[in-house]
Amino acid sequence: MHLRSACSTKVPRDPVHHPVFARYYARASVAAETRAGMATVRDRLLGGLSGRVIEVGAGNGLNFSHYPGAVSEVVAIEPERALRALAVEAALRSQVPVDVAPGVAEALPVKSEAFDAVVLSLVLCSVRDVPRALTEVRRVLRPGGEVRFFEHGRGGGRVMRLTQRALDRTVWPPLAGGCHVARDPVGALREAGFDLGPYRRMMMPEKGPALPPSYCVIGTAWRPVGDAVTTGG
Repeated sequence: MHLRSACSTKVPRDPVHHPVFARYYARASVAAETRAGMATVRDRLLGGLSGRVIEVGAGNGLNFSHYPGAVSEVVAIEPERALRALAVEAALRSQVPVDVAPGVAEALPVKSEAFDAVVLSLVLCSVRDVPRALTEVRRVLRPGGEVRFFEHGRGGGRVMRLTQRALDRTVWPPLAGGCHVARDPVGALREAGFDLGPYRRMMMPEKGPALPPSYCVIGTAWRPVGDAVTTGG
């Protein structure tokens, strides 16, 4: 596992602390595997991956059982203590090697250009600094490496987008563990210098009501082969 030494990057012990939301999310995410079709989405998100992978914001580790056997190692970063403990349990059941570590997306505690792929699964909605987090993703990914992403963000018509922005300014982030519903993950990846591959917009659940967090996108992006990122690792 390519974790940095403690002297190079110091991450606060609990940079993210949402214990009430973590308990809710752990229950709701497990239920969503079948009720909302999330297990199928995870298969689609992770299918075909190989080599060394870093998953940023691993939550309670529900992706781990969906990694294909060609993946040689997963380094799973999760800042929330309660979710990280559940991720450790999920790692023990995984068919591929998974190392779970604390850390935040804006300062990933791993070496530069150490991974063949990065997985972003419902994480960009809640990071504090999206551009900085994506700069870190570029740093740890080898040139030509791929980003697999499944995120939710802004969508719908004018009324829905106004509602999303209003929620982000008021009650939603405190209630939902720092989550925002009006961010643009595809635009953020493009602005961060990634080459966008195929992506598909979808509703989650696909046959459910259109709610502010329902507008999702799944796809692939790449770090350009000739890309140069200032590195600190």
